[in-house]
Amino acid sequence: MDRRGSDKLGYSFFEYLIQVPANRVGHQVMNLGQLKILQEAITLSVFVPFSIFYMKEGIKQEYLWASVFILAAVFCIFRGALVKG
Repeated sequence: MDRRGSDKLGYSFFEYLIQVPANRVGHQVMNLGQLKILQEAITLSVFVPFSIFYMKEGIKQEYLWASVFILAAVFCIFRGALVKG
């Protein structure tokens, strides 16, 4: 495994260590659908800058489209909570 591969593995392991306890605690406040969409939004907001600045990849159109759809999913899943105030 080259250096970049081990960096990705370390990044994924760190992300996993944070997500599992957060999901257990978060389930007391949100439902599973909300937790999953929130997890994806957080992952994308961390992964895109990581891939651009650290891994030196350019901004790809796929990242922009993924961001738009994840934000739309966040809006849809939390829409009821926003309306209730």
